[in-house]
Amino acid sequence: MSAPIVRIVRMSFKPEHVLDFLNHFNQVKNEIRAFEGCLHLALLRDQTEKNVYFTYSVWANEGYLALYRNSPLFEETWVGIKSWFNAKPEAYSLLQIETVRILDDQVPESSADLV
Repeated sequence: MSAPIVRIVRMSFKPEHVLDFLNHFNQVKNEIRAFEGCLHLALLRDQTEKNVYFTYSVWANEGYLALYRNSPLFEETWVGIKSWFNAKPEAYSLLQIETVRILDDQVPESSADLV
């Protein structure tokens, strides 16, 4: 059995296209998440560079990721946003080796506890 693949893609946008990207992501996120083999999808933003975003997705295996990357959905998504980049996207496919869960008694009661 193949191991799940974690896919992280870093995308830097021209500032005037950040809202365009967010609107586009909002339109396609459920289709991507529902794609066969996609186990998780998240959108993250850099803390300091407000125009830099990351997608974090988990795929059942490399085969499912390849199916998505060769799909019309992927093609349509990337064609739509390519002109909005101000730098070449960086993509990483990673094998998840281990996950360490937070124990219930270590979960902060509020985000204020994190500061």
